[in-house]
Amino acid sequence: MSTYPITLRGSEKLKAELHHLKTVERPAVINAIAEARAQGDLSENAEYDAAKDRQGFVEGRIQEIEGKLSSAKVIDPTEVDAGGKIVFGSTVQLEDENSGDRVSYQIVGEDEADLKLGLINISSPIARALIGKEEGDTAEVQAPGGIKRYEVMGVSYI
Repeated sequence: MSTYPITLRGSEKLKAELHHLKTVERPAVINAIAEARAQGDLSENAEYDAAKDRQGFVEGRIQEIEGKLSSAKVIDPTEVDAGGKIVFGSTVQLEDENSGDRVSYQIVGEDEADLKLGLINISSPIARALIGKEEGDTAEVQAPGGIKRYEVMGVSYI
């Protein structure tokens, strides 16, 4: 079984979702199924079918999260010592060589990624291009509009 990299923040987020699913969603679905059964004929009971579908989703998500957490390798970015190189958990400041625009990204696991918050997936093209680079290096990223070049302006582990 391969390990799944995740930041400490991402691990806590998944644990909170798992707790919510087990303590709130699962009991609510069980109650909805019981209420639908009480209405009688299950063959034409839309509420029963919807509750069973919801139950399948909730149980599937619980299994998915438990699987991810069991194979997760939690990485605290503040404890990373990569000697200035970009690694999982690094926060990088980049400058687009064409436009001069500056952006900041943290490289995180797939469940944590949120571009609006500056969190990019470790498997994304930009993260793959950045891994191993240092301040002053240039990374080339294949984007839909062509190749984009970014200069690494800073690397931090926060």
